[in-house]
Formats: sequence, structure tokens, C-alpha cells
Amino acid sequence: MTQTVGPRQPPIEYIGRITAQYAGLGYGEYRWLHSEEPPAWAPLERPISECRIGMIATGGIYSVGQTAFHYRDDATYRAIPTDVDVAALRATHFAYDVTDARTDINCVFPIDALRSMRDAGEIGELGPNAYTLMGGIYSTRRVREELIPELVKRCQADELDAVLLVPV
Repeated sequence: MTQTVGPRQPPIEYIGRITAQYAGLGYGEYRWLHSEEPPAWAPLERPISECRIGMIATGGIYSVGQTAFHYRDDATYRAIPTDVDVAALRATHFAYDVTDARTDINCVFPIDALRSMRDAGEIGELGPNAYTLMGGIYSTRRVREELIPELVKRCQADELDAVLLVPV
């Protein structure tokens, strides 16, 4: 089977674009977290078709019955069962236009694509929950000390082999 690929698009200048967007919102300069050391590489121990996959998305997604995210330094997260009906999902965010997300939540929370990959045998299975948070958290201390350790614990408890990170 031959796959036709269109012309290569230039990469999105994500950091510059987001820095300008946040400045335009009147919140001051967004300070990016830089690390001197790259993260350790952790190769998969088996084919991805046998792996349990999780997802962490920063688009401010929540499910009906959960509390909506409410401000730019909201360092909480929501656990959303991976068998959720997408009609029950909502998006709220201070830093991007949520119109498209409210039309099709999969543009910021691609749960249907993950389910299709699972059903086609391209990935082994989905973890029991996906995790969502509000992007644009200005407190790197809270992210490092509170949010990341809690998400790591949840991913380990879900026995995930890999996690799809979905930034907005």
C-alpha cells in the first residue's frame, strides 16, 4: 500500500507563538521552564501494539459532573474514564479559543483516535483514565512539586507503558 504525503509543512514556532499569545492576554511574560539536562530516554519494553497507553491533555477538558477549570494558575487535574461518552466532555480555558473544542472535543482530547487505534490493534489497550489539566500554569514550582508527582503516581497506578501528551 502506497501512502501519498502532501508537501511538508514548516514546523510551528510553538514557543514564540505561545509567548506572544500570553503577552497579548495581559498576563505578562510567560516564563518557559528550561532544563539543562534532557529527560532520560525510556524505550518501550515491548511493541506498542501490546502496550497500555494513557493520555494527559492540557486543554482544560472535564466531564459533566466535574468542576470546570477556572483560572490561569489552576494546578488541579481531572481523571476522565477512557470509556466516557464524548458528548459528556466539555472544554474551558483562558488562553485559547475553545470554539473548535466545543464542536469536536477530539481536536484537544483525541480519545476517539486512541479508541480506533486500540480497536485496530495498533496499541494494546487504553488505561482506565485519561488526565486533563489547564495549560498555562504560571507556577512552575506548583507544577513540579504538586501536579507532576500526582500525575506520575496516577499513571503508575494505571500501569501505563506510555503516555500521549497533548498540549494546547
